[in-house]
Amino acid sequence: MNTRQWISRSGGLAVEAQEELRALAPQLVLVFAAPGRLDEALVAGLKASAPEALLVGCTTCGEVSGGGVERGSVVVTAVHFDAPGLHGASTDLAGMDDSRDAGRRLGAALARPGLHGVLVFGPGVAIDGSALVAGLAETLGPAVPISGGLAGDEGAFVRTEVLYDGRISERLVAAVAFDGPRTLLAHGSFGGWQPFGHARRVTRCEGNVLYELDGAPALEVYRKYLGDHASELPASGLLFPFAMLDAQADQTGLIRTILGVDAERGSLVLAGGVADDGFVRLMHASTEALVDGAEVAAKTANVSVPVGTAPGLALLVSCVGRRLVMGARVDEEVEAVGAVFGAGSTLAGFYSHGEIGPVRGVAGSRLHNQTMTVTWIGEA
Repeated sequence: MNTRQWISRSGGLAVEAQEELRALAPQLVLVFAAPGRLDEALVAGLKASAPEALLVGCTTCGEVSGGGVERGSVVVTAVHFDAPGLHGASTDLAGMDDSRDAGRRLGAALARPGLHGVLVFGPGVAIDGSALVAGLAETLGPAVPISGGLAGDEGAFVRTEVLYDGRISERLVAAVAFDGPRTLLAHGSFGGWQPFGHARRVTRCEGNVLYELDGAPALEVYRKYLGDHASELPASGLLFPFAMLDAQADQTGLIRTILGVDAERGSLVLAGGVADDGFVRLMHASTEALVDGAEVAAKTANVSVPVGTAPGLALLVSCVGRRLVMGARVDEEVEAVGAVFGAGSTLAGFYSHGEIGPVRGVAGSRLHNQTMTVTWIGEA
């Protein structure tokens, strides 16, 4: 396996980079780009230089590379497998209500014996990410790990785009399945956020819309917790997510970001589904805690990498809310992951509107918010 990476701050790749891409002859090219940078000219150039490769990617809230976190750039990461085995699929999302069926359609197109795992990239707005993952899992089965994330637009939550092969669309959902005989995948995820305040029972919700907590309007309860930050909603919701608790008020390992508020109905729109028999608890974080969480995610993935395996590709998908909390120190969580996998590994990824990956100690994969997720890809 051989991996190369290029960073462009002007749109397309330089001539020298295009020649290097052509010489690599990759089977997979990952493209993560700032809003406005993912365009047809870029894609046409990549396809001309790597005609046999599957092109997959999306817009971001920040681009991850070996050098840290970029903004306003395009990061292209190409992978040549010695023993290739991957195939892709895409589908158009008709609307949020189509999210689960979109996952089912992708799963049906990707399913085959011997799958090691699936990467999926979806829109970051007007989608139920939890339902998308659930639909994929229905057809692929819980034993196939699903990872990836939802596209970003610098946290504006207005328009995101996904790339699949030669097509770019705000409604596109794209996936890559790995079934190579020597392909190795490992996964890790961790938040680093700390809960505070009392656990509140979910007394009314529909999908990803939370209407009531302990019988009171959810927005009213949330505003009381936020204090001075309440006037900055919905933007301040990225800084104070919810921990999802089960029916016994125990941790589930899932976090949910607040994407919007409905003052008329007193409701909160979350970035993923809410269990109607569970509890939630507010969370906050420091930069140090988030960096430590990123390191835990990397170590969780790294422990599954066989000893002596050559360096591979570490795909990092982290939440825009984490970037906002860490500010100028955001590179530190990428550096923490890089230190775990070593200098020989390639780092790529993006800051997202939602992260997808397995949950430690729980069967199957889930949509995460405010979490660093790591997917390591290598060959035996």
